[in-house]
Amino acid sequence: MAAAQRSYDEQDEAPLGGYAALAAVFATGAALFAVTARRRGVRLPYRVPPWDVVLLGGATFKASRLLTKDKVTGFLRAPFTRRTDDLPAGEVMEEPRGTGVRRAVGDLVSCPFCTSVWVAGALTAGYACAPRAARLVCAGLGAVTVADWLQYAWSFTEQEAED
Repeated sequence: MAAAQRSYDEQDEAPLGGYAALAAVFATGAALFAVTARRRGVRLPYRVPPWDVVLLGGATFKASRLLTKDKVTGFLRAPFTRRTDDLPAGEVMEEPRGTGVRRAVGDLVSCPFCTSVWVAGALTAGYACAPRAARLVCAGLGAVTVADWLQYAWSFTEQEAED
């Protein structure tokens, strides 16, 4: 174990090299987007209206939950995680497995907070290149978020009525 690793994580569990690789992939993707957008003449917006920020935020929230917690998307996470528990509303709890890059990807795909940065990057790139299409996708994801909250409210109301 390297000295830098030991000083960072005494349990030797943090895959710092894998995290660095993921950060490099993200930065490379952002740079490629910027270069491609510039070459294609994509005109970035001078400002983003607050409503669009809310729309992108709601969509980022829902897409991140779908990718990291939904039972149906477990096949995407399975090479990197192991299911540890079932949660309400069709969600699961998973833990990363493996070492190195595999472990780092497991950390990423089992954490909605971590994944939200990647999702926000993709949605923002879509918003810059095709704002109408991105708004439509975000509106759909936002509608699912509202529907989820209504499902929770309905379930809560039913439980209160039974008590």
